[in-house]
Amino acid sequence: MKAISGTNLEQAKSHNRRVVIEAVRTNGPLSRAALSRLTALSTQTVSNIVEELERSELLKAEAPKKAARGQPITPYSINPDGAYSIGLELERDRAVGVLTDLSGRVRARIDKPVDRPTPTEAMPILGGIADELQRNFRFDRARLLGVGIAMPGRYAAEGVTSLSPVTLPGWQGFPVAPELARLVGVPVLVENDATSAAIGERLHGVARGLSSFVYLFLGGGIGAGMFLDGHLYKGSRNNAGEIGHMIVVPDGLACVCGKRGCLDRYVSLGAAYEYLDIGDPRQHDPETLAALIAQGDSRIDAWAEAAAKPMRQTIDVLELAFDPQTIVLGGSMPPSLLQRLARKLDPLHTPVNPGEERNLPRIMIGATGRDTALLGAAALPIFSETNPQFDVLQKPLG
Repeated sequence: MKAISGTNLEQAKSHNRRVVIEAVRTNGPLSRAALSRLTALSTQTVSNIVEELERSELLKAEAPKKAARGQPITPYSINPDGAYSIGLELERDRAVGVLTDLSGRVRARIDKPVDRPTPTEAMPILGGIADELQRNFRFDRARLLGVGIAMPGRYAAEGVTSLSPVTLPGWQGFPVAPELARLVGVPVLVENDATSAAIGERLHGVARGLSSFVYLFLGGGIGAGMFLDGHLYKGSRNNAGEIGHMIVVPDGLACVCGKRGCLDRYVSLGAAYEYLDIGDPRQHDPETLAALIAQGDSRIDAWAEAAAKPMRQTIDVLELAFDPQTIVLGGSMPPSLLQRLARKLDPLHTPVNPGEERNLPRIMIGATGRDTALLGAAALPIFSETNPQFDVLQKPLG
């Protein structure tokens, strides 16, 4: 049984600092009084934190505004130039990199074609992209927090692949984070694409300001990134969200994992290519599906109809297990196909509390499109530095 550690009050200042940054990031410019009300911190504590964040240039003072009574108030907002990060995404056919500022604005971008690269082939490419991004946009290098990378597969806390992705064979056990950090000279954080996309959607998309949601990443397979009560949930062994291997059709189609009837085999880009009899790997591209939709190919609707039943079942399980505010659909699947699939899901299974009024739809389409995982990867270093994390309040065991 895992022991529960006591409170580490020495870390309370760091936690409160993150809480203030999160409040400004989520709500926009806020005065000190408004921050105090939102965070339940004392006015003096908020003032001290705001002054520190302003000195470090993470927050900036806006023009004073007239108040209903008394002195004008000064709102504080995120300073875009206060910090920068690099996001990388590696897929079977492309390596992409972006340089973003603290607000999430993309300041530079690079795309390079690849062909199912091995680690030996990919590392120099990724390192080169990171270097080129820094040359393409002039900024204070001391404000680069680090590099985040999103890839399909599973990753241990140390950034080592624990399961090689099907689309990128040969990565089993490869230390992605340490090797890339050696090349780029700054800290590297690695996450699977679904988790990165969930972070990207929460920071920049339709899940902004939500505390509990499930992001379903529909790509070559299907995975989930989960925020529960404002915190990223990864499970005891970092494997939470591997829903692509949940059995939805008993004794169904064989899966590469060894089981039969997995969700991946019915709801994913791979499943769509197979259903549409697109056997040529060179045509395994989301744009191929988008073109078929534009042409009015009736087989697309037939696939969406077939995929809706197992997807509806999956959503029912996720809602019952985690009680999210909403479920967001996104990933590398074309937006037009995501929208068709979402329409086919109606009606969803009856929720556990059908009479309760909702202020959000049960299903939403992600706002940041195919770049969601990439933007999430760029947000990883910033997220690590600014997102409130209750575990910092606990004393280390041992």
